[in-house]
Amino acid sequence: QVHLVESGGGLVQAGGSLRLSCTASGSIFSITAMGWYRQAPGKQRELVARVTNGGSTNYADSVKGRFTISRDNAWNTVYLQMNSLKPEDTAVYYCKAESSYGVDFWGKGTLVTVSS
Repeated sequence: QVHLVESGGGLVQAGGSLRLSCTASGSIFSITAMGWYRQAPGKQRELVARVTNGGSTNYADSVKGRFTISRDNAWNTVYLQMNSLKPEDTAVYYCKAESSYGVDFWGKGTLVTVSS
């Protein structure tokens, strides 16, 4: 089992920045990749950014150049630095861990609200 806790969400004006953190505990040795996803009201959950064991990253087109995902080497914490925020970035942001067991683990989410 991997337990994930997100933090860092809040209310910010358009153009501002936030940094989200996802702290992992439990069987973190099994983690092969971690990612940030978001779900806006009335929309499906979508990938925002993902980082693998090898350090490879991928981003949604809508956030490229504005968001940066990073992690510590021990997989204890994954970060999402969000700059130049837009109202359309408003959503609940979830952290996901992919494990070598073939099971994904999710956090409960943190709300990001960007005002215009």
